[in-house]
Amino acid sequence: MFGVHFESVHHLPPLGSRIFAILILDACARKVSFEDLIEMTGASKSSVSTNLNLLLKIGKITYFTQPGDRKKYYQPVQFSDRFDNYKKMIDFEKQILEKLLAYRKQTLSCSAEKLDLEKAEAYKEHLNDMENLLHKTISQFKELENTKQ
Repeated sequence: MFGVHFESVHHLPPLGSRIFAILILDACARKVSFEDLIEMTGASKSSVSTNLNLLLKIGKITYFTQPGDRKKYYQPVQFSDRFDNYKKMIDFEKQILEKLLAYRKQTLSCSAEKLDLEKAEAYKEHLNDMENLLHKTISQFKELENTKQ
């Protein structure tokens, strides 16, 4: 169920989604190693390795080691850190929108373009609201995460 959610919403491959779900559900209860993930998923070493590297690269998971133990143990990143992709998406969207607005203001020549400009301005306001909400949420999560440690 969780794996399917991550697959469809986050556009992760099926195995990557299953690994991410396993880590969210089990990482707090126990340390989850590469070997554990092979056993739990029934996938090959190569497939698990590829998907772990993907999840690490996109910032969904992290790993830690124990002194005297050569194994890596995987866990999901903090909730506050998971919002980085949303922040990047909003920032990129705002940059594109500013260029669109500047262009539209210079080339405005008919009522349809005026309506497009008004829609773009409304969308800009929405992005600003989303950005403010995201910053508030991140602050709340960081406060919770700092009190739990």
